[in-house]
Amino acid sequence: MKIAVLHGSTRENGNTEYLTYEAVPKEKATHIYLRDHLIQPIIDERHSKEGFPEVNDNHTKLIDQMLEHDILVFATPIYWYGMSGPMKTFIDRWSQIMRDPSYSHFREELGKKKAYLIAVGGDNPKLKGLPLVQQFDYICQFYGMSFEGYVLGEARKPGDIKQDKAALEAAFELVKEL
Repeated sequence: MKIAVLHGSTRENGNTEYLTYEAVPKEKATHIYLRDHLIQPIIDERHSKEGFPEVNDNHTKLIDQMLEHDILVFATPIYWYGMSGPMKTFIDRWSQIMRDPSYSHFREELGKKKAYLIAVGGDNPKLKGLPLVQQFDYICQFYGMSFEGYVLGEARKPGDIKQDKAALEAAFELVKEL
């Protein structure tokens, strides 16, 4: 099973990355850092006669890379009780990729994948992160992906995640599943 980790953090070596590496070490997966790629926001043209305009960015390259894997791990800090901007922009563009004739297989391919979520926040994430978990579950349901589980960690300042023993244990358990 090939694993891809999609990192939504804008900060290198932050708490989310630390927790994610505990769950999915660098050598066990392809780690894709969305912050290192140009992904334009979606301009919703679903209902226009012309459809979506062509966008010159890295989105389709990332989609191609993602589709090569069997398991997808979405790793994001919790920003204002939701996913990070880079992660949201990446997923928002899936509406566009589904209408691209070159990706007519996109939805079917996602339906063959297993998905996990790793998220870290500072404001009671074990409770206030649950809407984010639900959002990922709904995304997975839409595409027919199997949402296998999640880990929520708590950290406010850089390095704080090392104090969240429950999250570190959950990450360790996730490794066993993968």
